[in-house]
Amino acid sequence: MHTSISMFVRHILALFVVFLAASLTTWAQDTTLLYRMTGPGLTQPSYLYGTFHLLCPNDLQITPATENAIHGAQQMYLELDLDDPAMMAQMQKSMFMTGGKTTKDLLSAEDYTLLDNYLKKNIQIGLAQVGGLKPIGLLSLMYMSMLSCQPASYDMTFAQMAGKDKKEVLGLETIDDQLAALDKIPLEDQLKGIVDMAKKPDEAKAEFAQFLNVYKTHDVARLTAAMKESKFDAGANEYENSLLRDRNLRWIPVIEKAAKAKPTFFAFGAGHLGGEQGVLTLLRQKGYTVTPVN
Repeated sequence: MHTSISMFVRHILALFVVFLAASLTTWAQDTTLLYRMTGPGLTQPSYLYGTFHLLCPNDLQITPATENAIHGAQQMYLELDLDDPAMMAQMQKSMFMTGGKTTKDLLSAEDYTLLDNYLKKNIQIGLAQVGGLKPIGLLSLMYMSMLSCQPASYDMTFAQMAGKDKKEVLGLETIDDQLAALDKIPLEDQLKGIVDMAKKPDEAKAEFAQFLNVYKTHDVARLTAAMKESKFDAGANEYENSLLRDRNLRWIPVIEKAAKAKPTFFAFGAGHLGGEQGVLTLLRQKGYTVTPVN
């Protein structure tokens, strides 16, 4: 698979659900990814959707109920404002380690060579070209190497659908917000998971396929169990609060304000939906009725 920095950068932050969801402990028990939000201050319902950010086009399935929710909304909120023309430049700038640091400074010679050879073999790019990327960028390359296709994402697709309807796309947070959460995990810990994937490529590919297959069943409880057992969590389990809980808490006021202003379609990584500190529970605690749409 031939690729380039400009191509995979578009998908780097879309890997958050794969990287972060391994830290979840509980989910809502509903077997759906689409939820209707009603309650105090809302004149019309809004909708919440849990995405799997990076997959092959054939696996990207949008149900009629989801299409209706998108078309019925007056605006869309994704994790990031994907129709912002400055997004690509900002993302590319933010994705590199500071101070001239590279992966070579953080890995042993043996691990560096192993990862370099893996990337050259699978995507025809070596660490000489991408070694300055933060680990989340390298993680994106690892997952892209497991897909036998040009990757697609729900986020990009939803943004395109909103564009056709001439609806504004906004972001629940900024790129800096997302990367700040990841930056709390030591770079060495993040890289360990990536090197482990290069050491055990068959296991890593099988695990990724398992996540996707379970996601496609919409069984969030099973997906939690699968991701909790991940062998390649890259340190996420130890930083659950900053990666998920704190971000969810910051999103709630944004969701409330937007839903009260206009009927809104919200889409974000499925890892943020469930659990005691998940978006669904937090909204219910605020008095909203959040019901599954099957």
